[in-house]
Amino acid sequence: MPTEPIRLAQALASFRDQWSPRIVTTVNDYDVRVAKVEGEHVWHVHDHTDEFFLVLEGELHIALREPAGERTVVLEKGSVFTVPRGTEHKPYARVPTEILLLEPTGTLTVGDHHDEIPSHVDATTGHALS
Repeated sequence: MPTEPIRLAQALASFRDQWSPRIVTTVNDYDVRVAKVEGEHVWHVHDHTDEFFLVLEGELHIALREPAGERTVVLEKGSVFTVPRGTEHKPYARVPTEILLLEPTGTLTVGDHHDEIPSHVDATTGHALS
């Protein structure tokens, strides 16, 4: 765990990969991750955990498959949204976007169940900052 403050802008500047989150710190049993995203992720679901999103820069869309049907939420800069556990979802960004995620340590970015993973999506539990 870091013993000095972490500037999110510096953390995000330390890597270029899309859909490949970096762990900036941990809070109890949760990772605080930052990621750069553009284009589409993959339809996936987390069976046992919610997934928290905060848009730091840009705009994130999250398509959701819910019992009432399919819908999309749009998160502008400064917006937060939590995808409830068990909800199939697919994040995508039409413009370069930077996000912060809060998930239990060890949570895969592609969830417990997912569609085929495209080559531009990193199926990971997060990478350490360099």
